[in-house]
Amino acid sequence: MADKSRTSFTSSSQHAHHTPQSFFERLEIFYLQQARIINIVGVVIILLIGGYFGYKYLYLAPRNKRAASMIFKAQQYFGMDSLQKALNGDGNNYGFLQVIKRYGDTKVGHLAKYYAGVCYLRMGKYQEAIPYLKSFHPKDKVVQAEDYGLLGDAYMELGKTDEGIAYYKKAAYYNPNDLFTPFYLKRAALACEKAGRVQEAISLYQEIKTKYPLSAEGRDIDKYLARLGVVQD
Repeated sequence: MADKSRTSFTSSSQHAHHTPQSFFERLEIFYLQQARIINIVGVVIILLIGGYFGYKYLYLAPRNKRAASMIFKAQQYFGMDSLQKALNGDGNNYGFLQVIKRYGDTKVGHLAKYYAGVCYLRMGKYQEAIPYLKSFHPKDKVVQAEDYGLLGDAYMELGKTDEGIAYYKKAAYYNPNDLFTPFYLKRAALACEKAGRVQEAISLYQEIKTKYPLSAEGRDIDKYLARLGVVQD
């Protein structure tokens, strides 16, 4: 009786394994049943991919090229320190603000935001500089650190010391290196002194002394520590 049961089970299993519906046949049946949904999804994916490449290469690329030709004169004025013309143009050529308005969605338009922020900063219009500097997010870490440092300068000039310190620290730690990190650490420390945050200033000065002793800031850092009552051996 047991043998008969075992034989029956084996026979049943083999029959199930050799079913006429293969994997591909089942796939075909599934497709026929869901054809409308599958086709819609496929079309949507194709449209999304095509739209992305079309937007990038047929729309943005030509706009970026036009923006590059229009920002050229503004960059020249910037180099000459003719900041008003760099910002607003000269009547015949675009300034950074016009480039941003027309081509702000391009790489060149994005760069124009940085230039505009620096122009306002140099002109003493610190509040106007901040939104442009904040909206600039370069891929280059050194440039991004510099942007944070400029924001620190703007906030310090506005008397917003806490914000200034925060941005100086961001500039120092965003891309640690022997050149810029001690520079911004020192600016942060000086700002801390101004704000009465003496222990924090000492800590920052000591960080420069310990980690960046050969930097320009590190070579004379002892005198800054000494004036805060920290005597070095």
